[in-house]
Parts: sequence; structure tokens; C-alpha cells
Amino acid sequence: MDFLQRYRAIDARDTRFDGQFYTAVRTTGIYCRPSCPARTPKAGNVTFYETSAAAHDAGYRACKRCLPEAVPGTPAWNLRSDIAGRAMRLINDGVINRDGVEGLAARLGYSSRQLNRILSHELGAGPLSLARASRAQTARTLLVSTPMKVADIAFAAGFSSVRQFNETIGEVFAMTPSALRATARHSRAPGPGPAAVSSTALTLNLPYREPFDPGVFDFLAVRAIPGIEEGTSTSYARTLRLAHGDARFTVDFDADAPGRPLMLTVGALDLRDLTSLLSRVRRLLDLDADPVAIDGALAADPRLAASVARLPGMRMPGAVDPQELLIRAMIGQQITVAAARTALIQLSAAGSGCLIPADGLHRLFPTAAQIAETGFELLRGPQRRIDSVRGAAAAMASGELDFGYGDDLPGLEAKLLPLAGVGPWTVGYVAMRVIGAPDVFLANDAAVRNGIRSLARGSDGAALSPEFRPSADFREISPWRSYATMHLWRAAASAQAAARAAARAASRSRTRPATAQTPPPKKVMP
Repeated sequence: MDFLQRYRAIDARDTRFDGQFYTAVRTTGIYCRPSCPARTPKAGNVTFYETSAAAHDAGYRACKRCLPEAVPGTPAWNLRSDIAGRAMRLINDGVINRDGVEGLAARLGYSSRQLNRILSHELGAGPLSLARASRAQTARTLLVSTPMKVADIAFAAGFSSVRQFNETIGEVFAMTPSALRATARHSRAPGPGPAAVSSTALTLNLPYREPFDPGVFDFLAVRAIPGIEEGTSTSYARTLRLAHGDARFTVDFDADAPGRPLMLTVGALDLRDLTSLLSRVRRLLDLDADPVAIDGALAADPRLAASVARLPGMRMPGAVDPQELLIRAMIGQQITVAAARTALIQLSAAGSGCLIPADGLHRLFPTAAQIAETGFELLRGPQRRIDSVRGAAAAMASGELDFGYGDDLPGLEAKLLPLAGVGPWTVGYVAMRVIGAPDVFLANDAAVRNGIRSLARGSDGAALSPEFRPSADFREISPWRSYATMHLWRAAASAQAAARAAARAASRSRTRPATAQTPPPKKVMP
């Protein structure tokens, strides 16, 4: 977007752009979200920044009226496959908190000095400033949403000391932590005792852009592994292994409540892993997407228009563990979802028990080392597939294969395609769910082909216009073909469910008349 387009967005107070850029006003020294209700500043006094960290570094503080940190993130980090986009995905996952700038630079293949220069040029702030802004955003969320102690919040957000936390909150928000907490009302539930500080339960609201289609919960529910995951049409829960320990979380969606909230309930968690967990849950549910822009592009294709109108705001499911997702993809390729789930349930027996079991969730998905050592023996099917799963698990366990949120599509292809049993479909599926690649089209997927056939006729039942000559790979709607894939999968599943229902109805109709028309036996008089 150029300056004029952004200025029009802030003049219209368009909420769709919240989190995608920030408006700094030189005369006030404040930066705001695009939808800030304050009077629109003069264009000559406005500077736009890609990140809040850039506004911080330029000497601006956050607006107390619109709270620009309390918005969904930008989808740009999934759209961009350059160093800046890859770095932001890793920073949001808490890599700097765990490994420092040197660790981030090593993952991206650059020196820390060169990485700082690239990010400062592209985003207006270096990696430390970007991480600081991410910590401030996490801290604000905890202050206004939970009754946690301020000291616990400081370390949960990734600060190294309470003093550093207080200074950052003061610089960014021009308020003390207590004053910032007072800006919101939340229930004062009893806080955790001293012994529970390292494993804390809390509930947070997850912001997102409307519309939101809850079908992502159905996608996860039909693939859920008992003991590790549970899912319904409006909720999803699972256990997860993070850097400092086991975690357990639940996400609930209430479509009837004001604001249609998405609530994250963390059953137990080491506070040092909170930043990483929040980032991964947001990626899992694709909460930083811009559904209006995506739906607008998809609806321009006559094959998808009816589906988009019926299901606005469809999300692309992400992954909370890249290594787990690769194993699931390799097992699930070329078989049905039900068959893959059965195989994964068998494999899950190789995993260890969760240290914080509750609510039917008592296991962790097996690690790559566990699968390579004994887990592969639990798999059934072609030996070649079992060997390929074992080989991939062994490569991940040894560190020979290292991939994750900081990769781009060419990088994933270079790392994964040499593996036995991994082809273009597997790489594309992993790219969609791990790095959020928005423009993947799985042309050879059976469900995609079935979805195309089911949508081959218009919403009124008439065939598409012969003047429309669509490309087989949906290139006209690039860069959103991953979302087209989701619509096609949903259409195929709906058509399959309708066919099963019709078959059951036909079976009942064949049975009932036969029973009803059979006359009772006549009595024969002796």
C-alpha cells in the first residue's frame, strides 16, 4: 500500500487494517491503529510504520485510546518469504527469548550484524526492538486479561527482569503496569500460589478479523488423536511439548456471544513458553489472516463464488509442531482422513505420558526420536511407507533435517524432497500448515479434484458460462490458492457427506415399503 491508500484507510477508520501498519503523528508523539476513533491527523504530520517496533524506535508511544497493541497481527509475515518475513515468524515464536539474536541469525543463515541491517532497512527496527515490541504486546494482554502477579507477567512475556519490564511498559504505553491493568476489567480469580508459578493456568481472549468461519474446528476435530487432542465444531484442545515443558490448552468459539469471542484457556504451562504458545495457537487457527481481502479475490472465480458466499472467512489450519506435522503428512498422503487417523492413533502409543494430564488429554505426540526407535513398529501398511516415516523421523532426531516457521517454500522443497516418500504434495501440505504459505495449490490431491467437480456447476445449478475459461491451477486468484484448496476440500467433504446421507435414505426407503406392504398372514379355518 502507498501513502495515499493508507491515509484513506485511517480516514475511514477501517478496522481491516488494524495490525497491518501503524500511524504515527509527529505533533503528538503518539502512534495509533488505523481505526483509532481520534480525529484524523493532517497528512503532513503522519508517518506510517510497518511495525510497532519501528514506531517505538522513532520515539513514539502507544495511543491510550485505541491501544494499537491489542489487535490481530499482520498476514504479511506469511505472504512475505523474504528474510524479514521469515525472521518475524521466528521472533513471534519466541526464538530471541530462547536463543538470542545470534540464535535467530543462525537459523536464517546470516550474521547477527547483517540480520540487524536487513531488518532495520525492511521494517524500520532491528531484531531486539522487534522482540521488545512482541514482549510488550504479550505483557499488555496478560495485564488486562488475567490477575497474574506483575512479576510473573514480566518473565512470562520474555523480559529478563522486572525492572526491564517496568521500563518498557512505561516507554511504550506511557503508563505503569498497574495503570495499564486498570484500563480493563477482568475477573479477579484467585491467583496461583508460589508453588504453581512455573505451571500456571490462565484464560485469554484471542483477537481476530471478522468474518470468522469456525470450520477450522471441524478440520481439526476429524483429525484429532484421542488422548492428545479433542475437538468439536466450536472447540479444540490438546497437549503440546514446548521448550520448557509440557502444556495443555483449549480454544472455544462462541458465535452467539457479543463480539463472537475466541477464548484460549491454558490448562497448565511454564510461563517462559507463553509467547511461543500464543504464537502457535494463532497460527493454528490462522487468526492473523485478512478474510475480507482473501474472500474478495476468491469470489471473483465463478467456481468458488457460491462457496465463498456460503462460508465467508474460511481459515487455513496451521501447525503447533512442525516435526509432528511432517509425520502426519507422510502417513496421511494417498489415504483417507479416517485411515490416516487410525494409523496415527496406533502410532500415538509410542509417545510419552503428559506431565500435566487432565480432561481426557494424557499423552504427548511421540517425538521424532521415539518414532525412529520403536514407534515405526506400530505402523501398518506398505513397508516402503513405514521405512520412509522412520527415515524422516531419524533425520529429524539427529538434527540432519531441521525446518520450521523460519523457512520459505524453496527452502522446504530443498530440505524435504530428498527424503524417501516425500513428494510435491507433502511439501505443499507442510508449507500450507507450517509456514502458512498462502499460494499453494495441491492439484493432484484427490479431494481437490472431487471438490472441483462438486463446484463445477453454479450456485443456481446451471453450468458455468462457456466464455469462462478458468485455468486448472486457479492461477487467477493467486496469491490465495491455499484458501481455494480449503474451499475445495470442504466442498468435497460436503458432497461425500450428502452422498452418504442419500444412500442411507435410499436404503431406508427400500426397506420400509417392503415391510409395510407385506400383508399379515391369513388365518386358515380348520
